[in-house]
Amino acid sequence: MHDARPCSDPAPAAGLSSFSLPHVRHSTMSTTLQKLPPTRYLILTITVFLIALHFLLSLSSATYISSVSELSSRLGVGASELPTTWYGGHKRPFGWLPPGGFAEDEDATRSEDRNSSRRANATFVILAKNEDLWGIVSSIRSMEDRFNKDYHYPYTFLNEVPFTDEFKLHTSAIASGTCSYGLIPRREWDELPEWIDMDKVNKGIEEMGKLPIPYGGSLSYRKMCRYQSGFFFRSPLLDKYRYYWRVEPNVKYFCDLKYDPFLFMQENKKKYGWVVTIYEYAETIPTLWNATKRFIETHPQYLANDSKLMRWISPDGGKTYNLCHFWSNFEIGDLDFWRSEAYTRYFDFLDREGGFFYERWGDAPVHSLAAILFLKPEELHYFQDIGYRHEPFQHCPKDRADTCACNP
Repeated sequence: MHDARPCSDPAPAAGLSSFSLPHVRHSTMSTTLQKLPPTRYLILTITVFLIALHFLLSLSSATYISSVSELSSRLGVGASELPTTWYGGHKRPFGWLPPGGFAEDEDATRSEDRNSSRRANATFVILAKNEDLWGIVSSIRSMEDRFNKDYHYPYTFLNEVPFTDEFKLHTSAIASGTCSYGLIPRREWDELPEWIDMDKVNKGIEEMGKLPIPYGGSLSYRKMCRYQSGFFFRSPLLDKYRYYWRVEPNVKYFCDLKYDPFLFMQENKKKYGWVVTIYEYAETIPTLWNATKRFIETHPQYLANDSKLMRWISPDGGKTYNLCHFWSNFEIGDLDFWRSEAYTRYFDFLDREGGFFYERWGDAPVHSLAAILFLKPEELHYFQDIGYRHEPFQHCPKDRADTCACNP
């Protein structure tokens, strides 16, 4: 295991249904069947048998459910962008809540009582593929054990293809909160902007793919980074929420949490929280800083004007960027920050530059630069007490040996 090689610490500066077949009167059914020719009778018998078999398999086999769902999606049958809500391994009407609901208190004060029913207006956000199922289940199990079993916050899942029922079955069965599943619009993922030169994109991907850079030769990864940078917070599923906690497949949370990080963010007016800081690959963002400076020059009104945070990313007074960033596979944030005029205009400017595709601009440096430039130090928070691992790095708190399962 490797502890993340951190940049210089910015914290001091920032401080889951049964079914019944329709009732049919026996005398009516018998009379009708007697009138049918033998061939039609045989066809009807086979049809009824197949329908019954379909229902039985749908109830008993997750694999069958998954196969039918995938086939329907490929044929364009039943594919829908309408979101769904699942709870306890069962499909529910969209927006369903358990009897009694879950208490949400916008003005709740912080409580050390882990069984407190007070919650912030928040959700976990998970961008995943159907093949990520077991990695996601593992991450949810870890989150539930360490924190959410006491709070029951909902989970919001996003995917560029429809989630299978198998995925929904297993994830909702293990989560203590409701689960919603959304389909990302093609314009936000598959359809590249009209101003993008695909010849230039393909050339850049080919060249970077020869270098020892993670996902350097991947177009899909570039689409993901662009989506995480500028679109995830625009999902209609997130419209009702204020705060989010990003969760990835195959991550581990090492420490029991004795408080609610969402409420902490709310009560202390924090807008961005992190646990790991690392350096970006220089070859992936050669023009990101210059593009950012051009945006700042034309939109100086968005700057927080705090030299302490600026020094963390640019020790030479803004001439260069030292590549430090918050590792965004873990982030707890205020969705209103990403929805703000400052950030949306910043993203739109970067998107027009084409660097998400021509280079390999990641959402981590983009989020980090925006947080450093547009937020005040007191609006950022280092969650030092949350133990976390995402391959190949981890963070283990040094002073929580009694509640953490990691070696500091």
